[in-house]
Amino acid sequence: MDPQCEIIGKYVLPVFRSMLAKELVQKHHLSQTEAAKKLGTTQAAVSQYLSSKRAYKGMEDVEEFLPKIRVMAAETAEKLVNKEISARDVTVDFCRLCSTFCRNNLALPVQGPDYSI
Repeated sequence: MDPQCEIIGKYVLPVFRSMLAKELVQKHHLSQTEAAKKLGTTQAAVSQYLSSKRAYKGMEDVEEFLPKIRVMAAETAEKLVNKEISARDVTVDFCRLCSTFCRNNLALPVQGPDYSI
């Protein structure tokens, strides 16, 4: 796996899921349990996202990308609420976000492992 993909998975994906959980609960007024079902996770995980106990490690490293992540989370939440996508499809939306990073050559400042020989 590409080190950039590992970094995005480790730092951006949790932030995306956190923003998505917040959108579902705060904007769309879903319960934590309902949001968890839509995200394919547990109510406890949603609670931790809402209280910022989960997903904020390394947040400062992706700060410049937060507006893009927030927009994608809002769009994904809207699709989930309108039943246009399922919990499994959230991964596809995240992959779209990830590919945006890669396609636009947006290097995250976080350093991944060095696989050079």
